[in-house]
Amino acid sequence: MLYYIQSPVTDPYFNLALEQHVFDSLDQGHSYFMLWQNESAVIVGKHQNTIAEINAAYVREHGIAVVRRLSGGGAVYHDLGNLNFTFVVDGGGQGFDFSSFCKPVALALTTLGAPVEISGRNDMTIAGKKFSGNAQYMKRGRVMHHGTLLYDSDLEAVGRALNVPPDKIESKGIKSVHSRVTNIKPYLAQDRPVAWFRDALRDFMFKEHDMRVYTLAPHDLEATERLRDTVYSRWEWNYGASPAHNIRKERRLEGCGKIEVFMDVASGKIESIAFYGDYFGNGDTADLARRLQGCALEANALRYALADADIGLYFNNCDLEGLVSILLC
Repeated sequence: MLYYIQSPVTDPYFNLALEQHVFDSLDQGHSYFMLWQNESAVIVGKHQNTIAEINAAYVREHGIAVVRRLSGGGAVYHDLGNLNFTFVVDGGGQGFDFSSFCKPVALALTTLGAPVEISGRNDMTIAGKKFSGNAQYMKRGRVMHHGTLLYDSDLEAVGRALNVPPDKIESKGIKSVHSRVTNIKPYLAQDRPVAWFRDALRDFMFKEHDMRVYTLAPHDLEATERLRDTVYSRWEWNYGASPAHNIRKERRLEGCGKIEVFMDVASGKIESIAFYGDYFGNGDTADLARRLQGCALEANALRYALADADIGLYFNNCDLEGLVSILLC
């Protein structure tokens, strides 16, 4: 039996936790189809280096959540103009089979008038432009397949949130491959809101499949909230789980000069750091390096480590917030 689940919220931390709850805890004698939406968020793949995938300054300035998912693949941007779908089913094989999960969605879109093609390994496109990226997670013969559907998303935000500044980042993580993207909405005959699109896709799936509604019980919501709070909303999962990497940053400050920063980072923490450049300053930056060794590369942790340091002594015309910004953005 295929059951339909619609998430009751648009919290990205909750929705990633809900996917895992459905996968791990609901009756595995059944299959599940989910539709869900998130407030603005960047969702990074399980094996990716988060820092190398996001424009940290843009993400922080616009209050965009950053969440790591269970599946591999590249980083994607979500907002309320994007609709996400998830299948949880028995796998029946060892390899990653993306097309069989994309086909029913592509068929639904075709019936709505969108000229959809399944492209490459895990994309769906219109006129050669990507509107859907897909990824999978498998465990014990069970498959979770999820994908994005850019219906009426802010494509400028998509580009800017995933447009990493030109710092040199050398990582063992899997790097995203960016493609030209498009929304689905312009290719439909009528100008309809995303809620209409969600309902049309849901209704198509009910028509084509023997599908029933699964109502999330209080214990489902409680279990999902625990998973959200203990895993998906934590820095340790979203940033700290990144693979080891090296970062080189270069910034020029008015009244100071060029500051170059070299960092070795593992598990989201600074293993070593050194400062170079033609900046003006009288302090020995080796003192800053000692303070920062072992510190999480996260704003509050950096502020705490440097709280009693006179940053202007080391870098003329720079303060604590300025140095934290250099280290993070």
